[in-house]
Amino acid sequence: METTTRDAVDELLQTYGETGGINYLDAAATLPSRLAVEAACAELMSLMFPGFRSEALVSSEDLAETTRARMRNLHARLKTEICRSLGKIPPNEAIEAKADEILSSFMSKLPQLRRVLWTDIDAAYEGDPAAKSYEEIILAYPALEAIAIYRMAHELYDKVPLVPRIMTEWAHSRTGIDIHPGAKIGPHFFIDHGTGVVIGETSEIGSRVKLYHGVTLGARSFQKDEHGKIKKGGKRHPKVEDDVTIYPNSTILGGETVIGARSTIGGNVFLVQSVPPDSLVYYEEKQLRIMPKRPHKTAEPSGAFIG
Repeated sequence: METTTRDAVDELLQTYGETGGINYLDAAATLPSRLAVEAACAELMSLMFPGFRSEALVSSEDLAETTRARMRNLHARLKTEICRSLGKIPPNEAIEAKADEILSSFMSKLPQLRRVLWTDIDAAYEGDPAAKSYEEIILAYPALEAIAIYRMAHELYDKVPLVPRIMTEWAHSRTGIDIHPGAKIGPHFFIDHGTGVVIGETSEIGSRVKLYHGVTLGARSFQKDEHGKIKKGGKRHPKVEDDVTIYPNSTILGGETVIGARSTIGGNVFLVQSVPPDSLVYYEEKQLRIMPKRPHKTAEPSGAFIG
């Protein structure tokens, strides 16, 4: 057993010495920590919804100082991960200045992001008859967590590698809702139930859009270069205009596909073409039939019981 283990270790070490691929022996210094970014996500949720995340209770008199302390802690935590993401720990002067600039811009946008999140909560409350209160939505609706983390990650997406993707994957793993941080999503956005929803990087979603579980906004196909490798970038995912509702398990694909405003896409629709505004899209299947069951015959006794 020891010889086999030793041989396996030697062979693993040999693969570590090969260049490229999955080898990244300096990862601790030059890649952001998933654990640290995930902890930052939890802190961000506490900033967006103070009192809802099982944190220590704070009186209204202490709220200002507590919020300032959370912002300082968040800044320190994210600065290290942004410097790592930019490729330098310990950071040189230029990297540190860049990280401070990114964080200053990001944190200045948190108040407006919180205002947008209130529109999402409104959309959930108005769009779901089962919702009894705003508190229920904030505490118990997975879609709100996924949307909140997406909105914050989106603000970092064009500025920092890796960190926004870790943020939305944290939300994905917790909620089953996969929203790429590159997507563009307007206010009053609601995902009912949410499990299995996928929203691709170049998706565009307008205002007051409602999705149900299992909806995919995906890519239709991938162009390849002369070496057979997939070309990166480009518009690959659909555009969904204002006031659209998409019912469960529908799949909409393609960068040129546009769902016109105020349209409704029925359940289980597979769509790779544009739809004009005010459309209803569904499959016209055979008519549903509901019939009374035939009465079951009472089984005859197999033999008489003689007492």
